[in-house]
Amino acid sequence: MSQTLQASTLLAVPMAPLVGSALAGIFGTRFGGNKIGRGLTHSLTILGVFIAFVLSAMTLQSVAMDGARFNETLYTWMVVGDLKMEIGFMVDGLTAMMMCVVTFVSLMVHLYTIGYMQEDEGYNRFFSYISLFTFSMLMLVMSNNMLQLFFGWEAVGLVSYLLIGFWFNKPTAIFANMKAFLVNRVGDFGFILGIGLIAAYGGTLNYTEAFAKAGELGALTFPGTDWMLVTVICICLFIGAMGKSAQFPLHVWLPDSMEGPTPISALIHAATMVTAGIFMVTRMSPFFELSDTALNFILVIGAITALFMGFLGLIQNDIKRVVAYSTLSQLGYMTVALGASAYSVAVFHLMTHAFFKALLFLGAGSVIMGMHHNQDIRWMGGVRKYMPITWITSLLGSLALIGTPFFSGFYSKDSIIEAVAESTLPGAGFAHFAVLAGVFVTAFYSFRMYFLVFHGEERYDQNPDAHHGHDDHHGHDDHGHDHGPHESPWVVTVPLVLLAIPSVLIGFYTIDPLLYGEFFSDAIFINADKHPVMHELAHEYHGAVAMALHALSTAPFWLAVAGVASSYYMYMINPAVPAAIKRVCHPIYVLFENKYYLDWFNENVLARGARALGTGLWKGGDQAIIEGGVVNASWKLVGCVSSWTRQLQTGYLYHYALVMILGVFLLMTWFVWLK
Repeated sequence: MSQTLQASTLLAVPMAPLVGSALAGIFGTRFGGNKIGRGLTHSLTILGVFIAFVLSAMTLQSVAMDGARFNETLYTWMVVGDLKMEIGFMVDGLTAMMMCVVTFVSLMVHLYTIGYMQEDEGYNRFFSYISLFTFSMLMLVMSNNMLQLFFGWEAVGLVSYLLIGFWFNKPTAIFANMKAFLVNRVGDFGFILGIGLIAAYGGTLNYTEAFAKAGELGALTFPGTDWMLVTVICICLFIGAMGKSAQFPLHVWLPDSMEGPTPISALIHAATMVTAGIFMVTRMSPFFELSDTALNFILVIGAITALFMGFLGLIQNDIKRVVAYSTLSQLGYMTVALGASAYSVAVFHLMTHAFFKALLFLGAGSVIMGMHHNQDIRWMGGVRKYMPITWITSLLGSLALIGTPFFSGFYSKDSIIEAVAESTLPGAGFAHFAVLAGVFVTAFYSFRMYFLVFHGEERYDQNPDAHHGHDDHHGHDDHGHDHGPHESPWVVTVPLVLLAIPSVLIGFYTIDPLLYGEFFSDAIFINADKHPVMHELAHEYHGAVAMALHALSTAPFWLAVAGVASSYYMYMINPAVPAAIKRVCHPIYVLFENKYYLDWFNENVLARGARALGTGLWKGGDQAIIEGGVVNASWKLVGCVSSWTRQLQTGYLYHYALVMILGVFLLMTWFVWLK
């Protein structure tokens, strides 16, 4: 029985996508002379990700079956005093699971892209980007130190900037990628401060060494205050997670990132970038367990995100934005679980969510292709009979999302709700209300989209903006707008089917080992005396089947049923009701339509304030004080003094003699006066 993993095998996991990305990016684009065609480009990148997935699956098997572990430094970059900056891997249950999720979803997205981007001029460049994204995320989740973690963290941010703004001639895409870049820099500032504090007071960037010193750091206070140092560290780290995992109020970049091609929506919002914050907090659980203040902060922020971002999904008409707001809400659920010290439940929902959310995004992309680039769900309807595979897989994804018993989303979502109910933190009451209310909201907007797209009367010939879809004129399946919907090609539908399988089954088969077994035992630390949430859940758990059957009599199930029934009545039976509600609740509708005015506040207060401050510092500080008061004043003073002293240099000997006599006279007078 093997108890170790080979460094060479692990190194091949991130390197295979990197090699595929480099070959596609260099030889498949204008940069390298377009030496390889589209077929070879997608073959190389898909092969690289496939190799990474196979090796990741083998690693997961070794970790789960044989108890294999790996925690070694592969390369030392530099040593500064006692601080080592290294590249290395830590592979345990948490890492192995993340490796498989990232590589599998990425592989599905790569296959899907062949059909979705087939007409796009940047085909090869796109494949290079998504493979590079996969490499970056793998380096993040496999790291055994905070330096490499930060490298992967910034790398996924950089590649997401390239992917969101992939259509760089499109003004809205350029605005969206800049917005994502800037908002994430705000979070990353807090993140690097947290890492810096660990390095400064712990003297190491290595996970194992830092966690060993967590107790010592927990006894310190932040200089000049009575705050616990570990609380400051954890809040700084979580601010980084707020940016990457789009938590309120740093969530504003994620809906706008829909301006990129649909495959990257699935890749960024399902298994990679947005889950990095959840993974990071889980990995840092030895620190977070020392601060109830930080955990309560996380709990409240997650609850706000879960409920209030779900509200915004109620009024969205763009099919991709509906799914995007559901991502925000589900990330809030994961964050709530982190705050309740149910870290394993958070990453369990991360895993199940990755599959059904990737399925929903790719299903939305398939609908967009079938509808000839129309993304407005108000002008769809009846698509079910034209796109049967997209229909059934989207239905399965929606059922998983709303937490239908026996589906994967049910096991993780219900576990979060139960964990919050057991939490004793001050914010637990509000969080429990938020996640319960979020069940109804999620079910309503999910099936609002489902019914408007796949059922009811056909409305696609009534679209007044038929030629203005987000993906229009970028052309990947443009057969004209006069034809009806059609099913997507097999390279699109096969990934949908393959993602639908784990969306239905994986929760049922993995809840025992992931939540109540030893799978995460050495990856997650919980202070069971202070935070006994998982102990309470284990006491109430009697198997996956019993959990699903019991759920039929619980509030979350009936709230979900009510949400589905309400959406069916309002959009299939009596479509006049939504319009009446909109009239009655017009101020609330305006508030939702303007996304709580956070974008307005950011653009008109923060951005203009920052610009005014910058202008003031430039004109008042740089131009007036530094340039005018220091630089210019100094040379003017020197010039003035020089002009006066120059008058004394006459060239006449008797003038110099007179000055000397006056000087002697003054000296003599000075000495006499002193006596």
